[in-house]
Amino acid sequence: MTSTFPDISISTERLVLRPFEEADIPALADMMNDENVIAWTRAPYPYSLADARDQALRLAPAERTTGRGIVFAVAEFLTQRLVGIVHLCNTDWRLLATEASYIVAPWARGEGYASESVLAVARWLFQDQKFERLELRTAAGNTAAQQVAQKVGCISEGVLRHAWIARTQTEDGGWTDLRTDLIVWSLLAEDLDGAPDRSGPDGFGVYPSYSDWG
Repeated sequence: MTSTFPDISISTERLVLRPFEEADIPALADMMNDENVIAWTRAPYPYSLADARDQALRLAPAERTTGRGIVFAVAEFLTQRLVGIVHLCNTDWRLLATEASYIVAPWARGEGYASESVLAVARWLFQDQKFERLELRTAAGNTAAQQVAQKVGCISEGVLRHAWIARTQTEDGGWTDLRTDLIVWSLLAEDLDGAPDRSGPDGFGVYPSYSDWG
């Protein structure tokens, strides 16, 4: 029998991590058309409103119900404006291990939203779901994603050589594929002992997105 994550929301001081809503679709499309998102993810480009609708209302919910993982839309607590995505994927229910990826919208970068949301998900994963391992994989050139991994307390375990295809912009404004390495990071429950607790009282996407800028 396939295990699944519960359909929940997680709150921090500034953010709420929740399922996608219809109102998120325009902001999701805008975010996914950002040059940094195009460069570091597998998302289609240009990313249409139809792509965003499919992502938010079909693909993201299916990630949870099939047991593959869970996708959180990250929004500002007060305004509900979409900040980004945290996605748990490739979940192994026997090992109690899963992989995290994350994106932050261009307007929200530099505020620490990525580390705040990933840390909240990690605490929920270890404390409530009793998981044993959280893994992150960051493209070698994506220093912002690497900084987030370090901020939340991840340990670098090594390099997967030529394991990812990023995109780079050409002189004519187009995009071309670029083979790159992936840095593998891990986080265990004991690694969180010294991490700041920003979680609140209560207790996405489908494209791996080794990116942050927040």
